Amino acid sequence: MPHALDTGDRKLLIGAGILFAVFLVLGAFVAPRESGGGRSFFPSTYSAKWDGAKAAYSVLKEMGYDVQRWEQSPVELNEGDEDGATANEVLILAQPLQPPSPEEKSAIATFLQSGGRVVAAGWGASQLLPQAALLTEGYPFSENVKFPALLPSPLARGAQEISMIPPQRWLPKSASQLVVYGNDDTAAVITYRFGKGKVIWWGSCSPLTNAGIRESGNLALFLNSVGPVANTHVLWDEYFHGSHGSLLDYLARTPLPFGALQIGLLFLAIFATYSRRQGPISTPQKSSRLSPLEFVETLGDLYSSAHAGSAAVRIACQRLRFQLSHQLGLPANASNQDLAHSAGVALQWNEAEFSATLARADRAINLTGATKSDDAETLQIAQELFDYASRLELRRAQATQTTERQPA
Repeated sequence: MPHALDTGDRKLLIGAGILFAVFLVLGAFVAPRESGGGRSFFPSTYSAKWDGAKAAYSVLKEMGYDVQRWEQSPVELNEGDEDGATANEVLILAQPLQPPSPEEKSAIATFLQSGGRVVAAGWGASQLLPQAALLTEGYPFSENVKFPALLPSPLARGAQEISMIPPQRWLPKSASQLVVYGNDDTAAVITYRFGKGKVIWWGSCSPLTNAGIRESGNLALFLNSVGPVANTHVLWDEYFHGSHGSLLDYLARTPLPFGALQIGLLFLAIFATYSRRQGPISTPQKSSRLSPLEFVETLGDLYSSAHAGSAAVRIACQRLRFQLSHQLGLPANASNQDLAHSAGVALQWNEAEFSATLARADRAINLTGATKSDDAETLQIAQELFDYASRLELRRAQATQTTERQPA
């Protein structure tokens, strides 16, 4: 029969459940909101879906364009080029999905001022382009609308009419921005100069998607926007689609790490609960209150509170005299001078220093009851006696090892 959960297990499970629910709620509120009405489009050159742009990219490759996917930050657009961008360099921003940093937006403006051309599509381009008007796209599943060319332009060559999901009342920001395609309700394609460069901005990325490029006039508009094949270097942005040169960089900008964190917390909660129920049963080990270190500390506190340092000196001195008498073959009642002289001869100790230490020890031991010993002085004497005893023990251990090593 299964065992009932105890109080600790129930509290742990309840806490883990509450924490998991909090993370779910945070995930729902912190997740990025769709904005602009057209966030569902993902015109990546890697995608063969209806809203991808693999067909348009393949057309450029087959026609002989010098085209490459750009998976780096716009800050690196002009690196290594002393003269900056030229009129033959084209940057395609097809519905950039990730917001740019101020440095990246400034790099786009520098690219244009140096003479580069930017072909942008969708509401996301408004976050990158200088002098951009507010753009709200139509719903991606709405019907396409035919937009005629409103003025003669190289963009309208072979494309007097295009098909596009209509923006919502999109208007140019200034008189210098020309509406090439549009109707009475909204603009569809706007172009304007910025520095030496040029911006061609589509109100929706639907004409260059795999589904929309087949519509009448859309392919011609796309090729006219890119420019002639000869001497044109095309950079198709994938950086703002999340492709930053490695799979880990791309996954780091998705909800995957947040989901992995939630799963990891749930696993740890389950593991902790299971391990507590299935672990070995053992009695907690209690430390003895009579451990040597505790005994020494207690005894030292007693000596200190009673100012009985002379007693500690007496014990250390008697122990040292006994060991020396036994080691040197002297009687137990040998005088301090005899002990110091014999130790100096046999053990190579400093006779004067050792004799002075023994004399100080005798004075500390023979204090009368009315005179309290100086704790600092008795502590120093006890340390000196202990040092001599340690040296004697070390000499004895070395002698024993030498004896054991000699052959029988």
